[in-house]
Amino acid sequence: MQQQTVPLPSGDLTVRVDGPDSGHAVLLLPADGDGADVFDDTAARLTTSDLRTVTLEPGASPNDTDLVALLDALGLPWVNLVGRGEGADRAWSLAARTFGRVSSLVVIDRGHPAVRDDSACPAVELRTTMVVVDPTFAEEASATSRYVYGDYRVVTLDSSTPDAAAAALATEIVMRTSAW
Repeated sequence: MQQQTVPLPSGDLTVRVDGPDSGHAVLLLPADGDGADVFDDTAARLTTSDLRTVTLEPGASPNDTDLVALLDALGLPWVNLVGRGEGADRAWSLAARTFGRVSSLVVIDRGHPAVRDDSACPAVELRTTMVVVDPTFAEEASATSRYVYGDYRVVTLDSSTPDAAAAALATEIVMRTSAW
């Protein structure tokens, strides 16, 4: 992966970019406490599937305006969005507020913010998958369905082996990048 620093309205943001410039891109938003390599295995698999990946460094907290500026700076008219933890919260917000810039959404163990009493986030109107790794999020995944106006899937993953979890997550992302 190539590291790239992108100037944004709120300051510079470092991202890691990999994969071909094929027209299909995936923006990966990690949780604040994740390690820098949290999406490396998944990104490698996505690159093999002919997808370009852009991964934010953990701890970065760009708002929707910054994320749109990032997409513009990287020449990405739209992306498939993946988020985990606080990154999933940013993903829900961006997907709900920027019609036409996000073509699909995959979130990990984080339902729609309205399920957790944050009514400021509108419903999303796109294909969405909630990946449940921690079984305590199953009820949140079910309740999220009323805030997704589009195809909504809940997928439970076995996270006992990191390699299997990365492969299963990559599969879900690839499925969402296709319009079929």
